[in-house]
Amino acid sequence: MQEYDVVIGLEIHAELKTKTKVFCSCKNEFGAKPNENTCPVCTGMPGALPIINKKAVELCIKAGLCFDCSISPYAVMERKNYFYPDLAKAYQISQMVYPICVGGKIQLRSGKVMRLNRIHLEEDAGKLTHISRAIGTLIDYNRGGTPLIEIVTEPDFSTAEEVDEFLKRVRESLVYSNIADCKMEEGGMRCDVNLSLKPQGSSTLGTRTEMKNLNSFKSVTRAIEYEIKRQTEILKEGGRIIQETRKWDDAKGKNMSLRSKEDSQDYRYFPDPDILPILISKDDVERLRSQMPVLPQKRREIYVEKYGLPEYDAIILTSSKYISDYFEKCLTIYNNPKKISNWIMVDLLKLVKGQEEFVFPIREEDLCEVIKMVEDHLINKNVGLDIIDEVIKTGHKPKDIAKEKNLIVIIGEEEITQILIQFKNENGKVIQDYLNEPSRVIGFIVGHVMKKTGGKANPNLVKELIEKLYKNRQ
Repeated sequence: MQEYDVVIGLEIHAELKTKTKVFCSCKNEFGAKPNENTCPVCTGMPGALPIINKKAVELCIKAGLCFDCSISPYAVMERKNYFYPDLAKAYQISQMVYPICVGGKIQLRSGKVMRLNRIHLEEDAGKLTHISRAIGTLIDYNRGGTPLIEIVTEPDFSTAEEVDEFLKRVRESLVYSNIADCKMEEGGMRCDVNLSLKPQGSSTLGTRTEMKNLNSFKSVTRAIEYEIKRQTEILKEGGRIIQETRKWDDAKGKNMSLRSKEDSQDYRYFPDPDILPILISKDDVERLRSQMPVLPQKRREIYVEKYGLPEYDAIILTSSKYISDYFEKCLTIYNNPKKISNWIMVDLLKLVKGQEEFVFPIREEDLCEVIKMVEDHLINKNVGLDIIDEVIKTGHKPKDIAKEKNLIVIIGEEEITQILIQFKNENGKVIQDYLNEPSRVIGFIVGHVMKKTGGKANPNLVKELIEKLYKNRQ
């Protein structure tokens, strides 16, 4: 029987998709030479004054709209003071008392609602590269001043599985809305996990630890499971948990103490005197709301309920906004959701397999033309795939390719019927096997017809005629 309840809260950082940093005009880009994208503002030189990036504020508001947050009409940038070497100013410009977004929620598949406390705007710190004790640590300030949103949740999580689902929902919403790339391998999305244990059924929270900058879903899950086990063992042995920040080592599968954990008052927040308060009108919010796409969870519901697709199809089709938009444009051209879904999932995704960012190599109207030719029995599926290959190579229209290569040869019902009658007369045992167990031999019969017709019969029509001729003429 479980002796402790697990209590988990999250702080999720996502880098915003802006061209420049949040308080200066330096480029916001990954992979530049060390300290190339810096200036007196983002390196905190005396007398350098920040200016706020309007685009970053708008993206923060859009993030709030993704998760049903209330958007504050009045927000303030504040200085969060701590003396770490990755912050050139020795303070971070963030938000505490008056954040841009307040509240919010995400409902998991189980129906459990995970509450957000806030989403606020802040700047990122630089990057430290530890060489050795003898040589020391190198600092790259390129990342310093990059615009971040921090999504702070309430302590509503009790399992690693809940956290995993929540993080994936956050990521897909931010990517769909073009708010952030969330490339975790580049540090574009990181997660801090605050975890504590309390006696089962108790309302008094235990002492929490924080694990910072976890940058993969797998790492988050492993780190949570390890910390639950570690704290459980300490408490069972009569020890006490220390409030601290712990560093997760994914290679070793364990964490270690990094430093004692500060409380919010230790950071000595106060309004930044160089940045005016941010005033957000209802018109601003509605203008940004009008730019929001339909988010993936809602799209999945539409695909299942309106288009009658299986949930599996809906999940694959909404795995990226590009695929979902492509599918929906196809529907405006040829209203056959399941057929379009099949071609995208089975055939088009195979063409771009392994590519992180991709564009399908055939336009929506050309794909739909191929599908329609197959459904109208003008060509079979294999010929359709050959035509797609030619479209990709030449850029020509599918019907033009089919006519030029003499691929549209309609093998009619009458000709297929004659082939099947002859087959029946010459293969009595196969027909008897078909009547006893159709699934065992139907492929063989279809293959015979395809060979006789040079591959130009429609397999679905062949199957329909097999059932009509053989089952009804015993």
